Amino acid sequence: MFKKILVANRGEIALRIQRACRELGVKAVMVYSEADREAKYVKLAEEAVCIGPAASAQSYLNMPAIISAAEVTDAEAIHPGYGFLSENADFAERVEKSGFQFIGPTPDSIRLMGDKVSAKQAMIRAGVPCVPGSEGALPDDPVQIRRIAKSVGYPVIIKAAGGGGGRGMRVVHTEAALINAVTLTKAEAGTAFGNPEVYLEKFLQNPRHIEIQVLADQHKNAVYLGERDCSMQRRHQKILEEAPAPGINRKLIERIGERCVVACKKMGYRGAGTFEFLYEDGEFYFIEMNTRVQVEHPVTEWVTGIDIVKTQIMVAAGLKLPFTQRQIQINGHAMECRINAEDPYKFTPSPGRVTMWHAPGGPGVRVDSHVYTNYTVPPNYDSMVGKIIVHGDTREQAMARMSTALAEMVVEGIKTNIPLHRELLVDAKFMGGGTNIHYLEHWLEQHKR
Repeated sequence: MFKKILVANRGEIALRIQRACRELGVKAVMVYSEADREAKYVKLAEEAVCIGPAASAQSYLNMPAIISAAEVTDAEAIHPGYGFLSENADFAERVEKSGFQFIGPTPDSIRLMGDKVSAKQAMIRAGVPCVPGSEGALPDDPVQIRRIAKSVGYPVIIKAAGGGGGRGMRVVHTEAALINAVTLTKAEAGTAFGNPEVYLEKFLQNPRHIEIQVLADQHKNAVYLGERDCSMQRRHQKILEEAPAPGINRKLIERIGERCVVACKKMGYRGAGTFEFLYEDGEFYFIEMNTRVQVEHPVTEWVTGIDIVKTQIMVAAGLKLPFTQRQIQINGHAMECRINAEDPYKFTPSPGRVTMWHAPGGPGVRVDSHVYTNYTVPPNYDSMVGKIIVHGDTREQAMARMSTALAEMVVEGIKTNIPLHRELLVDAKFMGGGTNIHYLEHWLEQHKR
């Protein structure tokens, strides 16, 4: 096991990794920007290093500063958390060339999955079902592009090969609009991702967003930890997640989970990862793989009893997975609400000083947050300030516990999206389970303030 790990992130995930390190008896070095000097994990740190000013480009995205911090503190490994540099293959490569262990997959795995075209081709080889579409990047010839779209059937979606997080996508409903849409998406992709390649897929009308969590070690062992339903999202940003996904046959989940494990073994994957799927009419379609820990990993931890962050660290240190697929059981139901510092209906950010922070408690309630009373939420980063995660024997009990937790939570001084979560928890369609990825946006349209 490592003696010292540098945590190359901020916010609640930095605190989460710091806690995992403590449980493992590993020292954690926390890095921070000038804007995060007063963060809880910095105050709790045995060692902390300021890596630059508030701007991400000069701190959390500054590779030389992070690697220098690891060097001066004698860290042996770097945990990238999520976001920032966590899926940057060049960073993973620089970490390992500098003599540190990157707590995540190999640079090659990150590159393979980071390009949506090569990722899809790898999934097809492993027998993972994919959305019907072009076999690779679209050709330049308009005649061939029209032929591909016609064979798939309209509507289609044009996607950037290097895209992600809901960016670099355009839906096309008619042949007349096709070539212009491809040209525009290529130009945007080149500017945003440095890769102008685009591909085409069938546009699914009302899918759910279901993801499979995997863990793999360096000894060719891999397991899947069930699924999460992340369909409650706005502009491709998730706000509420749950596990297991309501109303999906367990045999179907087992079948798709086993295919994901095969894919991990074929590509020599190591660490934590998430296979993201669209699910419609009883069929799963692969869309992308996240080669890092997810924001919503706690719902899987609740229902499996497995600490994903500790396991990430253990397999990065060369240890074998401490469990087999047969030992993994799904128990009860878990739900997570992301608490964002924003107007609950207009979604405008609401940074500033938190004059009161009172977290909920009780059976089956977990709060992951770096915030405390008198903490100032900086305006420089993502608006998420914490997560409430609950567990119950049934989905109904989990919903009741989440409603209670949201009612108990007190945040003053800034606006949060807690009122929106409270309304969603009593919405009849959500309570019934199985809402699709467009549901929240339609709901917001109908409930305009």
